[in-house]
Amino acid sequence: MDVGELLNYQPDRGAKRLRDDDDDGDDPRSKKVGRDLARRLERDDGEDPSGDRKRILEKLMDDDEDADDQEGEPVDESSVKKMILTFEKRSYKNQELRIKFPDTPGRFMETELDLNDIIQEMHVIATMPDLYHLLVELNAVHSLLGLLSHENTDILSFKDGLMGIIHFNLPALPLLHIAIAVVDLLQELTDIDTLQESEEGAEVLIDSLLEGQVVALLVQNMERLDEQVKEEADGVYNTLAIIENMAEFRPGLCTEAAQQGLMQWLLKRIKAKIPFDANKLYCSEILAILLQNNDSTRELLGELDGIDVLLQQLSVFKRHNPATAEEQEMMENLFDALCSCLMLAANRDRFLRGEGLQLMNLMLREKKMSRTSALKVLDHGMIGPEGSDDCHKFVDILGLRTIFPLFMKTPKKMRKAGTVDKEHEEHVCSIIASCLRNLKAQQRTRLLSKFTENDCEKVDRLMELHFKYLEAVQLADKRIEGEKHDMVKRGEILDDVMEDEFYLRRLDAGLFVLQLLCYIMVEISNSGISQLQQRVHQILNLRGGSVKVVRHIMREYAENIGDGKSEEFKESEQKRIMDLLENF
Repeated sequence: MDVGELLNYQPDRGAKRLRDDDDDGDDPRSKKVGRDLARRLERDDGEDPSGDRKRILEKLMDDDEDADDQEGEPVDESSVKKMILTFEKRSYKNQELRIKFPDTPGRFMETELDLNDIIQEMHVIATMPDLYHLLVELNAVHSLLGLLSHENTDILSFKDGLMGIIHFNLPALPLLHIAIAVVDLLQELTDIDTLQESEEGAEVLIDSLLEGQVVALLVQNMERLDEQVKEEADGVYNTLAIIENMAEFRPGLCTEAAQQGLMQWLLKRIKAKIPFDANKLYCSEILAILLQNNDSTRELLGELDGIDVLLQQLSVFKRHNPATAEEQEMMENLFDALCSCLMLAANRDRFLRGEGLQLMNLMLREKKMSRTSALKVLDHGMIGPEGSDDCHKFVDILGLRTIFPLFMKTPKKMRKAGTVDKEHEEHVCSIIASCLRNLKAQQRTRLLSKFTENDCEKVDRLMELHFKYLEAVQLADKRIEGEKHDMVKRGEILDDVMEDEFYLRRLDAGLFVLQLLCYIMVEISNSGISQLQQRVHQILNLRGGSVKVVRHIMREYAENIGDGKSEEFKESEQKRIMDLLENF
């Protein structure tokens, strides 16, 4: 026997869902593995010492012929039922022999191969989502989930399986994993495009998977996979794909998924000290998805010290740009996750204690790719009354020296990075507006003194931006009025949905930035520093502006303030703004 040839044989299966670093070639299935093994055994000129070898050879070749015969069979409800029942039978047989002969792998090796073969055949069900109900009705989903905790992940190893039978003492060489095969199948069954083809079938499948605690089982399975092995790394990737598919189809499951160990596993994987790869990128994406519009997952992340994990991972990009486009995408995902977390007040305290403000401030000064996202994080951390402590700390760490140069001019590097002027100016103005709202005593005095420096140059810039965005919003208003007029002519009714759409278009044109600019104007005019109020009114008069227009913009801002806040906060904030307008 050519032992060297057998040892060197190591099929490259790859993931069912291709990753960025995979080749475009077709991934060989486990049947091909069986066929190749059979052919290699057939070439052996030595005698079989036990007779088991001949039996395994015949079984593998029979499987090859059966697979070829089945390729031409039509796939319908009857054939799917038959396939599922065959799967159940083989799964039960494998389990029975494993219990009966736990220390003799050779006795259940054939059932491992049989089981893997039928799992691969079941991929065809993914082409018929309207038949997914059969998987549930015939208990296949429950059985598949049971296989995720399959005791022996290896279907076959040279030492404990085939080579053990023919009396060779060779090192183990895993070929396939039952659990990974199940993950591969579930990934294809839950593909989002497939789920959308039959909503009824998809609902039945997802309900059954969630009832069987699928996320908890998937996380437990990932815990035991070694990502240094390509096949197992692919298994992790496909597992994350299953979670993404289900979360996209049913966003409400994110809370349950996070609580079933997924959040903890993601944080552990993200902070693992291993080279950047596709799985780390995917983990960052799933984490950002879990945190979207979900206070429960945000709170859980904070309790698991996730804020510190995010800050540690982002600190790498303080002085170094991402090496690749994929690494840049991961960086942006982590920044998005951090922004989501800061929507929860408790996480702002953790962000402050973890010196997140200092890190973001350094990123702004270092002028790397991370600067744009650091600005967004500061905005999220300082906005609203919950951001008061962050605003005071920002002044204490000399953050005003960093933010006002960005207010005076949008850096060219930010434009190259794909950030439009409006996005940059919105974040900067929002940070300054938050400081004006939240700062008290000495810190507020330091902020206001910035506007008086160099003959009030920052007030001049403020008014320049005001007229820029006022013009943009007025153009948008004219177009909207024209559309409303045409709708009235056609006899169409302007409902609340259309009004909301028009308001969103005005915001997109720059209305929110204009509201922030007007708020800053009103705040500094009420600061008690006559020099600032005189400069604002002087420029308004010179450029044909109007106090009346500013008041109208601020009233509209006050009417829409406080979304998601308590009614008490909304009323007090509206009263505060109206009091400011009285003295403007």
